[in-house]
Amino acid sequence: MRRHARIALIAALLGGGLWQLGHGLWIPAKARLAQHLLQHAWARTLAGASAVKPWPWADTWPVARLRLPAHGVDLIVLDGVSGRTLAFGPGHMPGTPLPGGAGGVAVIAGHRDTHFRFLRDVQAGDEIVVEAPGRPPVRFRVRQRAVVDARTAVLAAASHAREIVLITCYPFEALRPGGPLRYIVLAEAERG
Repeated sequence: MRRHARIALIAALLGGGLWQLGHGLWIPAKARLAQHLLQHAWARTLAGASAVKPWPWADTWPVARLRLPAHGVDLIVLDGVSGRTLAFGPGHMPGTPLPGGAGGVAVIAGHRDTHFRFLRDVQAGDEIVVEAPGRPPVRFRVRQRAVVDARTAVLAAASHAREIVLITCYPFEALRPGGPLRYIVLAEAERG
């Protein structure tokens, strides 16, 4: 009887461990798969379609492409910043100008443990290239990185010229999501 109990306990622990491992791997896998589907929706957007949903039940669509060549980053930016949207890619914050648009401060948010994990390695002077439908690519240079309190104005560091703010939760290694701190990367459009 004792042997059966031990085997059952080992099986339960092994099963639980595999379940947790699978769940932990599913989140980054879902984020990567979504970016492939979003690339197809982005191609259709560039071809002239509007509000192209990457999958039938999506409540968001691609609005821009974000590249950081020095970090090998190439991401499709979605409309909105709901938790559901950010699970699939970085999102454009409503109420701010579209990234790569005419002017103002565009804000793009992303999760620190998937799409915006690379932000910890971004340095002042790094290039950010933003593409928007119907516009030539806009090149930005990282001007500042900062940790800010989420309850204060994130745009306080911005000069309100043609800029982009990338924002994610902080610290990067936090065990719990959310929290009061945000990590921001502020970049200014190159004149040209």
